[in-house]
Amino acid sequence: MPEVYTLKVAEATPATAEKPSAGPVYRCIYAKDGLMELPPDLQSPSQFLRDSAKRNPTNPILGRRQKTDSKVGPYVWLTYQEAYDSAIRMGSAMRSRGVNPGHRCGIYGSNCPEWIMAMQACSSCAVTYVPLYDTLGPNAVEYIINHAEVSIAFVQENKIPSILSCLERCSSNLKTIVSFGNVSTAQRKGAEEHGATCFSWGEFLQMGSLDWDPPSKKKTDICTIMYTSGTTGEPKGVIIKNEAFMAEVLSIDQILSLTDRVAAEDDVYFSFLPLAHVYDQIMETYCIYKGSSIGFWQGDVRFLMEDVQMLKPTIFCGVPRVYDRIYSGIMSKISSGGALQSTFKLKYLEKGLPQDKAAPLFDRLVFDKIKQALGGRVRILLSGAAPLPRHVEEFLRVTIGSTLSQGYGLTESCGGCLTAIGDVFSMMGTVGVPMTTIEARLESVPEMGYDAVSDRPRGEICLRGTTLFSGYHKRPDLTQEVIVDGWFHTGDIGEWQPDGAMKIIDRKKNIFKLSQGEYIAVENIENKYLQCPLIASIWVYGNSFESFLVAVVVPEKKAIEDWAEKHNLTGDFRSLCENLKARKFILDELNSTGQKHQLRGFEMLKAVYLEPIPFDMERDLITPTFKLKRPQLLNYYKDQIDQLYKEAKEKKI
Repeated sequence: MPEVYTLKVAEATPATAEKPSAGPVYRCIYAKDGLMELPPDLQSPSQFLRDSAKRNPTNPILGRRQKTDSKVGPYVWLTYQEAYDSAIRMGSAMRSRGVNPGHRCGIYGSNCPEWIMAMQACSSCAVTYVPLYDTLGPNAVEYIINHAEVSIAFVQENKIPSILSCLERCSSNLKTIVSFGNVSTAQRKGAEEHGATCFSWGEFLQMGSLDWDPPSKKKTDICTIMYTSGTTGEPKGVIIKNEAFMAEVLSIDQILSLTDRVAAEDDVYFSFLPLAHVYDQIMETYCIYKGSSIGFWQGDVRFLMEDVQMLKPTIFCGVPRVYDRIYSGIMSKISSGGALQSTFKLKYLEKGLPQDKAAPLFDRLVFDKIKQALGGRVRILLSGAAPLPRHVEEFLRVTIGSTLSQGYGLTESCGGCLTAIGDVFSMMGTVGVPMTTIEARLESVPEMGYDAVSDRPRGEICLRGTTLFSGYHKRPDLTQEVIVDGWFHTGDIGEWQPDGAMKIIDRKKNIFKLSQGEYIAVENIENKYLQCPLIASIWVYGNSFESFLVAVVVPEKKAIEDWAEKHNLTGDFRSLCENLKARKFILDELNSTGQKHQLRGFEMLKAVYLEPIPFDMERDLITPTFKLKRPQLLNYYKDQIDQLYKEAKEKKI
C-alpha cells in the first residue's frame, strides 16, 4: 500500500433532487493544518522584483541572444537593478500619460525582456495588465481591447501593424501604444489619425522618472485580466487578484521546499511557453521572487533546442508536444543498449528509490549524453496543459537525470492547482495532489456514469481555495455557471488514485446525446481513436438528430502514401485523401482500434472525411493549447459532415 499524500477534511455529501452527490473534500498532506496564507506584508507581486533587486542588484535577471546581421550570439543579460529601474521608469511614464491605478494595460507580443518589464511596470503602479493573445489574431485583440477597456498597450515591433489595423474600432479606449523596439514615422501618423500616440521603447523610458512615489497597492487589487481562448464563443476575461497570484508563487516555493529543492540565485529558467498564458507568467514570477535568471528563446521553434544548448537551463517547463519532440529526437539517436539500461533504472524507480540513487553509474556512463539534450544542467522538469503520454514521462524520468512533475491547472486556478510530487514514482501518469492553497473534491456526473462516492471515486473536479480567480470580467452569468456554493467546477473528470493523486480521465462539457438517447463523451472516444498510429488528429461529431457518429480525420501522410504504393495507386497526398478506398481503409483501422479499446457499438464511426491539412489556429479550429474548437470545426466542415451522413445512410463507404 503506497503512502497517501492527501488528507480528508470534510465528508461526502449525498445527492438531492437538485444536486448530484459529491465525494469527500481533500487537501494535500503539506497543508494538513490549513491552507497556506499570504504573509500580511505582501500586497503586490511588484514586491518580489523590488526585494530581489535590493538583495542582489547585479545578478542577471533577463537574457536574450545577441543578434548581429544573420548571426546569433550568446546570451546578453540585464541585471536585477536595471530591470527594476526600467519597471519604475515605465510606471512613471504610464502615470504621465494619465494611466491611473485600476486602469488596464495591454501587453502584446512573444516572450522577451520587454514583456516582463511591461508586466512589472503595471504591477508597480497598480495597473491591471491584460495579455493580448499573440495567437488569436487581430479580431480577438480588438475584442479584448474593447471589452477590458485597455487604454495603453505595450506591443512587439512586428505586431504594431495589426494593432494599427484595428485601432479605428478601438480608438475610444486605446490612446497610447509603446513599441518593444522602434516605431516608424508612418506608424506614428497612422496612430495619430485615430487619436492615439505611438512611442518607441527608448522614448517612453525617457519620459519616466526614478524619482516618483508609486501608488500604494492592496492584495485585493486586480493583478491581471487574462482572456482564455475558450472552445466556444468570445474569449472570457479571467480576473486574478494580487493575493491569488502571489499565493500561487509562494505555494510553488512551499511544495518545492518540502519535496525537492527551491529555486535559487544560480538557477536558470528557459522562457518559451507563451507569456500570454498563466503557466509561464507564474513560473517567471517565481524565478524573480527567488532571484533566479530567465533566458528567452529566439521565438522560432526551429532553433528551440539550439537556444536550450546555449542557455543550459536548470528549470524547464514544457507541454507534452515539446516533450514528445524531445523524446523522438533522443530515441532516433540512442542504441537499443541505452533503452535496455533505462528499463534497469526504471525497476529501481518503481521500487521507490529517488532519482539520484536509482542507478548512479548508468546516469554517469549511459544517460549523461541524453541529459545533454536539454543542456546538461536541468534539475526540475515540469509538464502541464495536456496529459503527458506515459511512455514519454517514464523515459524522461529515467534518462534526463532530474525530477519530472506533471501538473494540472487552469487560468481560473491561477495556474497549477494539482501537482505530482517529483520523486514519488506512483504518481506517474497522474497530475498529483492539490497544491497547498487548494482543496479538491469530485462531484458525480450521473449522465456519464461517474460516481464520486463509489469505491472507485470518479467525477467532475471541483476546487476551492486562495488561488482561484475572482470571476469573469463583465460576465456574472458565466461566473455563476461555474462557481456553485463556493466550488469552482472545472469541467474535467478526475479519478482519485490510492496514493491520493488525481488522474484526469475525461472532459464533462464535451458530451452530447444521440437520437436513440445514448450519451457520448466525445473526448474520451477521440483519445481512444488517437491511439491508431495511422492518424495525427481526429474530430468526432454527432448530434441528437442522428443515431451514429462521423469524424474528420487528419491522417499521417506516410501511412496513406505507403498504403497507396502497396495498392498501386498514384496521386499526391490531397488526392489520396479524397480516394474512397483510402477513406474506407482509415475508417476500418479506426474502428478496429475502437474495438480494441472496448468502445461500444454506437461509439463506432460510420464515415470519415480525410483532411490533408492539420487543424490549425489560422482557421480558428484549435486553441493555443491545441484543444479542438468544436463549434468552429462544425462551422468549417458543415458541408463535409452533411455529406458524410448522406453517404453513410446510402452505405457508400
